[in-house]
Amino acid sequence: MQRRHEGRLGLMSRRWWCRRAVAVAVAALLLGATSACGFDPKGFRDGRLFVVTALYPLTFLTERVGGDTVRVSQLPGAGVQPKITPVQIADIKDSALVVYVDGVLPVVDGGDINHWADTALDVAARVDLLAPGAEAAGRGGPDPRVWLDPQRHAKVAEAIAEQLGVVDPEHAAAYRERARTLYAELDALDRDYAAKLKTCQRREFVTSHGAFGYLADRYSLKELSVTDVLPAKNASLAAVAERARATGTTTVFFHDPSRTQVAEGVAREIGARTALLDPVDSVSRPGADYFSVMPANLAVLTDALGCSS
Repeated sequence: MQRRHEGRLGLMSRRWWCRRAVAVAVAALLLGATSACGFDPKGFRDGRLFVVTALYPLTFLTERVGGDTVRVSQLPGAGVQPKITPVQIADIKDSALVVYVDGVLPVVDGGDINHWADTALDVAARVDLLAPGAEAAGRGGPDPRVWLDPQRHAKVAEAIAEQLGVVDPEHAAAYRERARTLYAELDALDRDYAAKLKTCQRREFVTSHGAFGYLADRYSLKELSVTDVLPAKNASLAAVAERARATGTTTVFFHDPSRTQVAEGVAREIGARTALLDPVDSVSRPGADYFSVMPANLAVLTDALGCSS
C-alpha cells in the first residue's frame, strides 16, 4: 500500500514538473512572438531603447552616443507643426528618455514634458546659457542654441550619455565611451574654429536674424542682427546698413534660404554680398550632418571677416 501511495506521489510530482515546464516554454514562446511582432515593453522599440528628441542637434548627439542600442524619434521643429499630436504624446509616454532644450520648441517646453515622460533631460540645465537677445527675449527665455559652441555641445553629449546610463545601466560604459569619442571630435572642431578666427580684419558679422550668440561668445566675435537692432532701437534699415558699412562688412548672412529679403536689403544698401550661415537647427541636405555644416559655416565666416589663418 505504501509503495502504491509513493508511486502516486511520484506520478503527481512528475506531472507538476511537466506542467511547469510546458508553462515556461509557452511563456518563452509568447515572449518571443511578442518581440517578433514588434510589441516591445515600455521604453523599447524594435528591441532597442526608445528615446524621443526635440531638434536635430540633440538627435545627432543621441544617435552618436546611443549607437545601435538606441532608437531615436525626433519631434517636428517649431513652425513645422503648431501643436504636438496624440501620436507624439504617446511616443513621449512610451519612451525611456526625452531629450529637449527648453526655449526652442514651445509645444514641448515646461511642465508638459515632465508630465508625459518618465524621464526627461532638459540640456539647457546642463550648460551655461547666454542672456537672451531680442528674439529669444520675445520667447521669454535665454538663447537656447548651445550647439553653436562646440564646447557646450560636448557637455550636452556628456549629459546625454550620463542619462542614458541611468535608464539603461547595462550599456552605461558603452555610452560613456562613445561620448568620449564625440567629445574629442567636438574639441577638434573647436580648436579649428579658434585657430582660424584668431586673426581677422573684422570681429563683427552681420546676420538677418540673431541666432549665433554662442558662436560669437566662444570666439570673441560680435553678431549684429538686423532683426534684433530694428525693433530694439526703432532703427531704420538704412541706419542698420550704415552701422554695417562702418565696420567694413562685405557679407550679410541669412539663416534660411527661403527667407533672404532682410539680408538682401542690407546688402544692397552697402554693396555687400549675401551668404548662408546655418544655425544647424535642422539638416535637410542629403548626406549633411553637424560635422559637415559647422566647417562650412567656418569657411564662410573666415572669408567674410578677412581672417588670415
